[in-house]
Amino acid sequence: MSKKAIKTKSLDQITDKYIGKIGTPERDEFESELRLDLIGQAIKQARKERKLTQAQLGELVGVQKAQISKIENNLTDARFETILKVFRALNAKINFNVELLNENMNLAS
Repeated sequence: MSKKAIKTKSLDQITDKYIGKIGTPERDEFESELRLDLIGQAIKQARKERKLTQAQLGELVGVQKAQISKIENNLTDARFETILKVFRALNAKINFNVELLNENMNLAS
């Protein structure tokens, strides 16, 4: 019986092949959706750590429970302002990294 060498590929190689290379519209959309999903998961985790229900967090923010659920599950294009209000209600520190014309800017809130 012959042994075959297993070829391994990095996550970046797989993503390039099946989603698209960095800078393509397909890759940009994929990464944007991934970031939104991570934001939703961060909100959900912080809410649970604060021992709040979605309804309680919604009340603090001024939105319905359903809106919090949609944000946590990446089912809506929530306004940036709403996302900021949610993190403020959770007493969470927010950091953004913005890249413009090959220059990095770090924004902290």
